[in-house]
This record gives sequence, structure tokens and C-alpha cells, in this order.
Amino acid sequence: MHLLYVDESGHILDNSQRHFVLAGISVHEKKTHWLEKDLNLIASSFDQDYDAIELHGSPMMAGKGSWRKYLKEERIDVIKKALNIVKTNYGKNVRLFAAVIDKSKVESGDVSEIAFEQISTRFDHFLKRIHNRYEDDQRGIMIFDESSTEKTIQSLSKRFKHDGHTWGKLRKFAEVPLFMDSKSSRLIQLADLVAYSIFRKYEKNDDQFFYIIEHCFDFDCGIKHGLYVHGQPCSSRFEWR
Repeated sequence: MHLLYVDESGHILDNSQRHFVLAGISVHEKKTHWLEKDLNLIASSFDQDYDAIELHGSPMMAGKGSWRKYLKEERIDVIKKALNIVKTNYGKNVRLFAAVIDKSKVESGDVSEIAFEQISTRFDHFLKRIHNRYEDDQRGIMIFDESSTEKTIQSLSKRFKHDGHTWGKLRKFAEVPLFMDSKSSRLIQLADLVAYSIFRKYEKNDDQFFYIIEHCFDFDCGIKHGLYVHGQPCSSRFEWR
């Protein structure tokens, strides 16, 4: 089983922001414990009660909430250390998927629907690929931070599975997307940092975090399948092997 932990960055209804990002980190079920352990180790360096420390990009960068008492250099260093866990573990069992939507270029359709269609179909095709190539019949589940979009996302998932999406139907999902409180999941927190890193690159032209993970997206046969950037036609090609 591959679990895709998903979070977003940017606000769809905020006209001061041009981009919306939906991003996820795919982790094989046997790997989740070890990534969580590594993230807890980073958090424990700030507070012995490491469960009290949440890793979230925006408040860490701005120094809000529990991060207010730490220097900016320290906060930035934590984000980079967490993202380096993705880089260190990148491979068949850990990889990234993301959709970057330029809201100013969306002529029709819902921004969140476009983003979900992109990330869910790319994750689905990854699972199909490892089945076809390695005869490894893995299923997938998407796990989101709790959100008001829960019903919408689950409805889209059912529609893409039974009625189809732009490129076919979802085939490899074990269940509709699940939702949980990010406080209880380090890997959703890590997905938040990934989404925030991508958002910073495209919205703020700040790639100090993105450069760490830029080679960690699903990639095969010279094609980066895991990153979709709205408005860049070449990034949306489906050349699945």
C-alpha cells in the first residue's frame, strides 16, 4: 500500500495570491514509521514534548504561534532539515506529486478540482506503472489534512473512479480520500512543508526550499510525471510507461 499524504498552500479565494498548490508525498506503508521517527527527532531538538511542535511552513516562516520564540534562521533550518528527509529517502517508496495552478489563467472549471484531478491521476498512473513493470500490485490511499472540502474531494474521487476523468478512470485506489487532523500526523505536516516550498517558488520566486526537493517528484524515462504546472503544456503530457 502506498499512502499519499496531501496538503495545500495558497488560498483559492485570496485575489492577492496568484497561485494555488496541492501537493503530496507518497510513502510506502513500511516506510511511514521511519519518516515519522526522523521528523520527531527534528521536533524534539526544539522541545522535549515534541508532540507540541507542529511543522507547518507558513507559521514557521513568519514566526507565528509556537514558533514565535525561535529565531528566523532556526525556523528556516528546521524546514530545510525536514525537506532533506524527502531528498534522502527519495525512490520507489518515497516520491512527490504536486499541481501548481495559476488562478489567473483558469478560464473555466474549479481550481481545486483541476488540482485534485492532476494529483490523483498522476498518483494512480504511478501505481499502474509499478504494477506493469514490476508485477507489484500496490493500491493507494490519499490522506488529507482536515478541511471544509472533504465532501467535495470524496465526491470527485468517486466520480473519477466510476465515471472517469479527462484521461480515463482511477484504477488503483483502495478507498476514497481520508481526512485527519494534521496534529496527529507528521507526514501530513511534511506534505504541508512540500506544498509551501512549491508555493514559495511560484508565488514569491523564492526557491531556497524548492531546490532541496526539485528532483524528488515522480520521474520515469526522462519525464517528470509528478509535477504539473498550470500553463506549461509540456508538464501535463501523459507519457506513461
